[in-house]
Amino acid sequence: QVQLVESGGGLVQAGGSLRLSCAASGRTFSYYAMGWFRQAPGKEREFVAAISRSGVSTYYADSVKGRFTISRDNAKNTVFLQMNSLKPEDTAVYYCAADRAGSALYRGHEYDFWGQGTQVTVSS
Repeated sequence: QVQLVESGGGLVQAGGSLRLSCAASGRTFSYYAMGWFRQAPGKEREFVAAISRSGVSTYYADSVKGRFTISRDNAKNTVFLQMNSLKPEDTAVYYCAADRAGSALYRGHEYDFWGQGTQVTVSS
């Protein structure tokens, strides 16, 4: 069992930056690939970014490529999402998720554990 707790969300103006964190419980964090997803009001959940167990490989949705960076610190059981050049359309609840198999990438239904989410609001 892995418990995930996101933090770092908030209100920011367009063009600004935020850094989200996701802290995981347990001693097996490095066994899991990790992903970030988001869900805006009235929209389906969408993939944002994913990172391999070691952190060597990263994957991004086209909508955030070049603006967002996913990283992890296995010693601190934490995954991060650095978000730069934020746009109003980035407004959503952001969720982190853990993938034991290591192959889920953008496929949300294959992730095993989810956090409760953190709200990101970008004003124009």
